[in-house]
Amino acid sequence: MVEAARRTSPLEGRAFRGHGIVLAPAAPASRLSLRAAEEALPALSKALGLSLPRRPKTSAAEGGRAALWLGPDEWLVIDEQGADLPALAAGVSALHSAVDISHRNTAILVSGKRAEEVLAAGCPQDLCEARFPVGAASRTVFGKAEIVLWRTGKTVFRVECWRSFSDYVFSLLEKAARETM
Repeated sequence: MVEAARRTSPLEGRAFRGHGIVLAPAAPASRLSLRAAEEALPALSKALGLSLPRRPKTSAAEGGRAALWLGPDEWLVIDEQGADLPALAAGVSALHSAVDISHRNTAILVSGKRAEEVLAAGCPQDLCEARFPVGAASRTVFGKAEIVLWRTGKTVFRVECWRSFSDYVFSLLEKAARETM
């Protein structure tokens, strides 16, 4: 019998390494879809242990936990250690919505000197470092799938997508990586 606590990645065993590009599933993480008004942000930031970003296309990270700005009152919070993010937010009395989406999302890491080029094959956003610097995050599309794209390093991106679209997104990334070689 499979333990209920262990979430199997839909991309388990998938990987691609080519000239200047590596595609790999990210390690399991906790995820929280957070909605809140401006007045709730100080209490939520304190409870989550990081300052929620307030500017478009920005992120904040602290000790394996990150918050990505998705809209004027919306964030995606990711915790790589698997913390119980809804429990942290539940202690905040200010009006907010905190929904655990750990079961819904998964992530693909795209890294290497060709990462921008491979992502550009299916993403309409300008990914040059001047327009999408390290720390930038946004909701966009890759092919026909909605994703959240986060630049975590000069040549490293995290592609968050729904588990049900992960095979499609990974396959499209791999095809782009092979075709642009």
